[in-house]
Amino acid sequence: MNIYDYGFTPDLLPDNAPGIPARITAVHKERYALVCEHGETYGRLKTKEYYGGYEQFPTVGDFVMINYIDNGDSQIIATLPRRTYFSRKDPDIGRGEQAVAANFDYVFIMQSLNMDFNANRLERYLTLAWQSGAIPVVILTKADLVEDCSEQVNAVEQIAPGVAIHAISVMSGLGLDTLSKYLQPRNTIVFLGSSGIGKSSLVNALVGENIMAVNRIREDDSKGRHTTTHRQLLMLPSGAMVIDTPGMRELGMWDVSSGLGEAFADVEQFLGKCRFRDCAHQFEPGCAVKAAIANGELSAARWKSYCSLKKEARYADEKADFLRQKQQWHKSLSKGQKQKNKELW
Repeated sequence: MNIYDYGFTPDLLPDNAPGIPARITAVHKERYALVCEHGETYGRLKTKEYYGGYEQFPTVGDFVMINYIDNGDSQIIATLPRRTYFSRKDPDIGRGEQAVAANFDYVFIMQSLNMDFNANRLERYLTLAWQSGAIPVVILTKADLVEDCSEQVNAVEQIAPGVAIHAISVMSGLGLDTLSKYLQPRNTIVFLGSSGIGKSSLVNALVGENIMAVNRIREDDSKGRHTTTHRQLLMLPSGAMVIDTPGMRELGMWDVSSGLGEAFADVEQFLGKCRFRDCAHQFEPGCAVKAAIANGELSAARWKSYCSLKKEARYADEKADFLRQKQQWHKSLSKGQKQKNKELW
């Protein structure tokens, strides 16, 4: 395997860029697993470029430039432009952005067909998946645990119009063949979903061997146990790649300016059609949204979900703008300080 098998294309390479290209396959705190023309290796961020605020901190799936070191950790010197990117509000510190994955073609949004199925959570995943720039696909796992999944499929169709839906079972093999069209050479698919919904089991099934730890579901609540502990990119026999991620208990909105419109296109089609331009969609006469809810064109629950995520996204956007301004201020301050130091010397 070479870096081109991992999805790298020459147009990503900057002119006269130092180093060689690599792709990040896992992140272990401050140490990164990489694959490059020399095979698998490890690397660490170059302090000046990254901690000085000049480069974006990389995540799994990112293409980077490295100074390769044969018998030690290579030096990561630059993060290359991303085609697609999935992030969320950092759940650990309650603010800021947490990078999840980069440079993928499809987002497999996975929910199990047992007691874990949750339409509201799916709306969140769809919003962030559309924002990433990739194509979302809904995967309903553990189809062997239900006699009929038509109700859940219908529920998904209502909130994800036009999105492909696949009901599968790793245990019986049901529906796995329908995924082959996504698993083409050089394609990258990111797996997203809660803990214990079968992401690791699906990875094992696609690879053809048990490379990921899997725990059985609990009998008392039909939920699985958390197995994946960190994000990692895996090469499949087909030549496609999978980015497996730990289960996400929290999925806070972060910069979903376009993703919200894609995920709620059925809702936003009524906006701008009200009698009054500044309609708050509450008690105003001639409100197109209220009329759509009244005549059954739009469900009240769907409108409520949209408003809730819109409010959360607006708050996140304000936070994002504040952090960007803060970073720019630190950069300008740093450059100014350097200039002063030069003048002093």
